[in-house]
Amino acid sequence: MTVFFKTLRNHWKKTTAGVFGNQLIPPNAQVKKATVFLNPAACKGKARTLFEKNAAPILHLSGMDVTVVKTDYEGQAKKLLELLENTDVIIVAGGDGTLQEATFSKIPIGFIPLGQTSTLSQTLFAESGNKVQHIIDATLAIVKGETVPLDVLQIKGEKEQPVFALTGLRWGSFRDAGVTVSRYWYLGPLKTKAAHFFSTLKEWPQTHQASISYTGPAERPPSGAEETPPRPSLYRRILRRLASYWAQPQDALSPEVSSEVWKEVQLSTLELSITTRNSQLDLTSKEDFMNICMEPNTISKGDFIMLGSKKVRDPRLRAEGTECLPASRCALLLPEGTGGFFSIDSEEYEAMPVEVKLLPRKLRFFCDPRRRAEMLQSLAE
Repeated sequence: MTVFFKTLRNHWKKTTAGVFGNQLIPPNAQVKKATVFLNPAACKGKARTLFEKNAAPILHLSGMDVTVVKTDYEGQAKKLLELLENTDVIIVAGGDGTLQEATFSKIPIGFIPLGQTSTLSQTLFAESGNKVQHIIDATLAIVKGETVPLDVLQIKGEKEQPVFALTGLRWGSFRDAGVTVSRYWYLGPLKTKAAHFFSTLKEWPQTHQASISYTGPAERPPSGAEETPPRPSLYRRILRRLASYWAQPQDALSPEVSSEVWKEVQLSTLELSITTRNSQLDLTSKEDFMNICMEPNTISKGDFIMLGSKKVRDPRLRAEGTECLPASRCALLLPEGTGGFFSIDSEEYEAMPVEVKLLPRKLRFFCDPRRRAEMLQSLAE
């Protein structure tokens, strides 16, 4: 449940000295209380040690009142968040930075990468070849307080509760081969290529067929237009609905016809991905959209092995000839009897028909000021 690192509170000077020496930690008077949600994998072993030795001392030294929460099971964080009305900062430690229960929170979110470098950490923080330095940079970004808006995908099956993603959904052969890499641990550095080689021994070319309907990009509202006024009281909302009902003629009560233009595409692809643009933020774009990318099933086995091995480290890579469609909403229909799995932000889900909706700039994440300056500079060029 909730865990307080008392040792760090009492002896942070000793812990910090070995990491920072005389480095000055920038103060942030606005941040008072922070709640850290430890990913289940980060609650033990090397990941927890990395957090305790490198991230926690900075948070305490900055003057934050830090509460560390161990999330043992899905949904626990949601119950705890309801009790944390006075929290100024939510921090997700470990995983891919996804906290399903925080998706509709207006509280800024910090992400501390404790495992392999994720796509999200590449977006938010400057490049660093040192894992410890990467954790320190991520924690300092929280202390400094600069944020960037990130998109969220709402992914809903026919019966399931919605799943929310910061990166996206993958379905196809590269994904399937990538999740088997750990089976070949005994091959050492050759395990990744081995996983993709053995995948080619199955039916080839490997084709994933589906139908997808989508609607194009949405116009981005002017800056500041997203701020919503306080919600009226229940009494006022009821009165408004009654007044609206009585004011319109009865024949006008039929459902509105959507003005959105939908297109349909039949897919025959090696891999389908539906992703946000969080990996390549465009802070000045006039449109909001996600990317629906279909990779060709005509590549050779050799190219599949080479590209697939690289995609394990960087899923953003695409095969030559990939077709990408910008969309704000889409519906993916699979043929009856389709098996297999999706990967949604690296978590595995049974493949099924889903509806995907873009929630533009839904969350604000703390970002390294250097990385934010790089984004703005690249847009100016």
